[in-house]
Amino acid sequence: MDLIKKSSAGAEVITVDVVAAKDLLHHALYRYLDVRQSEEPKFVDQVLAVSGKEDHLLVGCQSGVRSVYATTDLLEAEFKHVCNMGGGYIAWIGNGFAVKKPNPVEL
Repeated sequence: MDLIKKSSAGAEVITVDVVAAKDLLHHALYRYLDVRQSEEPKFVDQVLAVSGKEDHLLVGCQSGVRSVYATTDLLEAEFKHVCNMGGGYIAWIGNGFAVKKPNPVEL
């Protein structure tokens, strides 16, 4: 099932599958933004504290739904290079991709 969502500004959320996401991350083109936690009322402000609106961000969650909404919020806040990782962490693991547990950045 494809989930297509547009921001109120009309920007369409770009969703990439986990294979493409892995490639984007491997070549250091994008940084991963994990949104598996519950919704944060100051989400955009928290992202702005650690990223600029021109940064390339790949947004992922557990299954790929919450990340669509988070990506939409970032697009509405005029972030320029954000995309959603379709299928989320479940699809990542399902494809047998390795999981690194880096030190998380506190937002």
